[in-house]
Amino acid sequence: MIGKKPLNIAFLSTIPPRECGLATFTQDLIDAIDESGAVNTYVIAVNNKMQRKYGSKVICEINQNCLEDYLELPDKLDSFGIDLVVIEHEFGIYGGEYGEYILEFLRQVEIPVITTLHTVLKNPNKKQKAIITELGKKSSKIVTMAKNTKSLLHTLYEIPSDKIRVIHHGVPFQKVLSRQELKEKNNFSRRQIVSTFGLLSPGKGIEYAIQAIKKIKRENNEILYLILGQTHPDQKDESYRRMLEGLVLEYQLSDNVKFINKYLSKTEIINYLQMSDIYMTPYLSKEQAVSGTLAYAVGYGRAIISTPYLYAQEMLAEGRGVLAESESADSLFYSLRYILQNPDKKREMEIKTMQFGKSMYWSIVGQSYMELFFEEVRLGKKLGVMIW
Repeated sequence: MIGKKPLNIAFLSTIPPRECGLATFTQDLIDAIDESGAVNTYVIAVNNKMQRKYGSKVICEINQNCLEDYLELPDKLDSFGIDLVVIEHEFGIYGGEYGEYILEFLRQVEIPVITTLHTVLKNPNKKQKAIITELGKKSSKIVTMAKNTKSLLHTLYEIPSDKIRVIHHGVPFQKVLSRQELKEKNNFSRRQIVSTFGLLSPGKGIEYAIQAIKKIKRENNEILYLILGQTHPDQKDESYRRMLEGLVLEYQLSDNVKFINKYLSKTEIINYLQMSDIYMTPYLSKEQAVSGTLAYAVGYGRAIISTPYLYAQEMLAEGRGVLAESESADSLFYSLRYILQNPDKKREMEIKTMQFGKSMYWSIVGQSYMELFFEEVRLGKKLGVMIW
């Protein structure tokens, strides 16, 4: 119960209609928190040069590349009566070198700040390390989405362990048709479906997955690889997609690889996942601390193949999936073959991911954030709010 006045929480982040994973994450988190009705949620939208029509949650915007906007933001938060601000941090979202403008905001803001880190690098450059270290100093709490990044934040970035909280990336829960029903509905009833979804960019490693499909096709002509999603809006052109499409033509895989070139709705993503026999993330970077697409696949109980980036190592531990070598079509091929030829093992993986994924539903994740917000108030970090 909240006395005197409700707690006003503002999220500094991208938000739909801006198309990026961070925007989707923030919208889903706010929706989960709003279900409780215990706090008021607002958004400071981080915008680029594009004009967007935002919803009523957005109380103000900042131009990500305008330093003055960051300097003026603390006064704006005060005028709106904001009690606590949540920074959704990704290096490519904020202005300045590696997003350093966010530090100018932190140096002036007086209300409590909770920072959620969407990227934690094992080998940062000097500037990247300094930014995360400073975020750790100025934030009341740091949220990370994987246990294996907590020790890294403490040892490398010198953030006190008691400041760091691990809260899973959320997964939306929706009732969907069975896999076979969805396959029949989409005329894929005889196909074994592998899928990858997300905004396309060169770091996704999909070229290696296509090469693996070429190899598996020799043994299983019913294989179908769905590449789901449009090119990342920050990419200057469609060269990566065109390169992938060129590989499909070169390898004569037009019947085995399909591109769904659009920004997918949440319902579309979930239906495609539910229809998939195997989900695959062949990403190139070994440092990726979180993957929303992989979180979704775990939440919906898929058998998963992934390269061994940080988040995948944690999510697929204890038999929840198969880790393949990075930048290796052969390793992806052998992983695909293993799952396809061992249906009992595939079913075991699905059961394990589904059991683990239940702890990642947004209703649970939202509650964890709520408890963190209330904890900051109980610690007396904002006067005028009482919780009992």
